[in-house]
Amino acid sequence: MMKHHSSEQGAAGQVPRPPRIVYRSALARDAVDQAEVFHHAVMQGAMGHYGVDEREAWAAALPRDASAWAARQALFTTLVASCDGRCVGFLELSLTSGSIETLYVWPSLARRGIGATLLVHAERMLLEHGVSRARINASLVLTDSLVRRGWRELGEEWVERGGQRLKRKRLEKTLRLVET
Repeated sequence: MMKHHSSEQGAAGQVPRPPRIVYRSALARDAVDQAEVFHHAVMQGAMGHYGVDEREAWAAALPRDASAWAARQALFTTLVASCDGRCVGFLELSLTSGSIETLYVWPSLARRGIGATLLVHAERMLLEHGVSRARINASLVLTDSLVRRGWRELGEEWVERGGQRLKRKRLEKTLRLVET
């Protein structure tokens, strides 16, 4: 459905620049893309960590419906990564509890720093709201990259989705202002 490429073509022999990603607060119109990013991130992006039955149950846990995701925007502070006006990644967080609820990126754009950049923005927002410790219940897809970025593993847990038990990890990070 989504194709991402630079609209600028370089001169002969030059590699085209990657798509430009803009990070911002979610808008109501992002909800339809959020539903698709979530579905594809689970069904394709989590293939190496969870079986098909587990992924189908996980994907079914949240509706593939824009109105459900728009409602979540009212519950959580939602940051999006946007490319050509389309949401290609998002993060939901609670500014009061310091909990990162979700973090998903379109599978073909995974491992390009989009999720990491969303986390940096979320961490800054949490600090600005007086929260010094962030928490996340992360899938096995995300855990290793979070640990490499300074998150500390607190243990594993199992969550039930549609009759399937899914393993995930509890992590936390002490937030500090970074001087520039």
